[in-house]
Amino acid sequence: MRFLHTSDWHLGRSFHREDLLAAQAAFVDHLVETAAAEDVDCVLVSGDVYDRALPAVDAVKLCNEALVRLAEHARVVLIAGNHDSARRLGFGSALMDAAGVHVRTDFAAVGEPVVIGDAAVYGIPYLEPELVRHPWELDERSHAAALAEAMRRVRADAAGRPERSIVLAHAFVTGGASSESERDISVGGSAQVSASVFDGVDYAALGHLHGAWRITDRVRYSGSPLAYSFSEEKHVKGSWLLDVTEAGVSGEFVEAPVPRRLARLRGRLDDLLADPSHEALEDRWLQITLTDPRRPSAAMERLRRRFPHTLVLGFEPDGGGEGTARTWSDRVRERSEPDIAGDFVAEVTDGPATPAERALLHEAFEACRRKEALA
Repeated sequence: MRFLHTSDWHLGRSFHREDLLAAQAAFVDHLVETAAAEDVDCVLVSGDVYDRALPAVDAVKLCNEALVRLAEHARVVLIAGNHDSARRLGFGSALMDAAGVHVRTDFAAVGEPVVIGDAAVYGIPYLEPELVRHPWELDERSHAAALAEAMRRVRADAAGRPERSIVLAHAFVTGGASSESERDISVGGSAQVSASVFDGVDYAALGHLHGAWRITDRVRYSGSPLAYSFSEEKHVKGSWLLDVTEAGVSGEFVEAPVPRRLARLRGRLDDLLADPSHEALEDRWLQITLTDPRRPSAAMERLRRRFPHTLVLGFEPDGGGEGTARTWSDRVRERSEPDIAGDFVAEVTDGPATPAERALLHEAFEACRRKEALA
C-alpha cells in the first residue's frame, strides 16, 4: 500500500509576526496534488494539526478544507499532538469515519485500528503521562511508560490480524534532533523514548520533531511542512511518500513549497550593509546578530533598507561591552518552562529559587499541562 506521511502542520502559527496562513494553504494544495498524482491509499497526519488548543477560525477553516480535499483522493488517519486539544479535535470523529477521515484523539481507543485494504492503522495520540498513568495502571509517570503500554495494546491486537501494522504516534523518539519551535514535553525527566518501542510494526509515522528524520527505515519523522524557527534554517521540508510491502518500506521524501528561505547573519552593522556577498540573502527572512562594540542607533531601520525581511535582531558585541548581557529571549531559548520561571524568581529576588519554590513551580506547570490536555 502507498502512504503519504505528514505532521506538525501547526495551522494558525505565525513566524515572528509574519502571517503563514497563505503558506500553509499552499502546502495543503501541494499535499492534495501529491496524494492525487501518486495514487496514495492513505494520508497519515501525525499530530499538531493546530498550533494551539483553541485555534483561530481561519485555521479551523483551512483544516476543514484540507481534510475534505484529501478525502476525495485517499483515506486519512489523523491523531492529536501536544499542541492540539484532543477533545476539540476529536469532535465528530465518529461521523467523519464514514467519510474516510479517521480522527484518533482518545487514548482509551489505542489498540483499535482503522483497517484500510491490507493495513491496520493504529493511531496513538500524544499521551500526557499524568493522564494515562492511573487509567492504565502504570508503575511510573513517564513518556516511556505511556508509549510502551500503548504499543503493548497495539501489538496485542495486531498479533491476531493478517494485515500489515502501521502506527501513528506523537512523541520525542531518540535519534531525532529537536529545534527551537517545539514545545517542551519533558515530565520529571527525559522526554525521549527509544525507537525500539516500535519494534514489530511495519511502519511508525512519527510527529512532534520539526525535522524530517529517518530513525530507521520503519520509524520516521516527516517534520513540519514549514520552518517555524531559525534553527530550522537547514531543514528540507516535506512529507514521506512510502510503499509498505511484505519486503519492507521504500519510497521518497517529497519536498514542500517554501514561502521564503531563512538565513542567519552575524557581524558589524556597517560590514553587513556593505558586503556584496550577502546579496543572495536580501530576499530571505533573516535573524541578524550585531557584534559592534557599541549598540548602533536605528539598527533595524538601517538593516531593513538592504534586508527588508529582517525579523529578529540581536546584539552580542565582540569582546564584551555595553551589550554583554543577553536579551531575555536569548536567555530563555531552549530552556524548560520551570527553568525559565526559576530564572524569573532569581531576577526579581536577587537569589535563586529555593527547592520549595522550584517544587511549587513544577507543580503549577504540571497542573497547567493537565488542564490544557483536558481542554
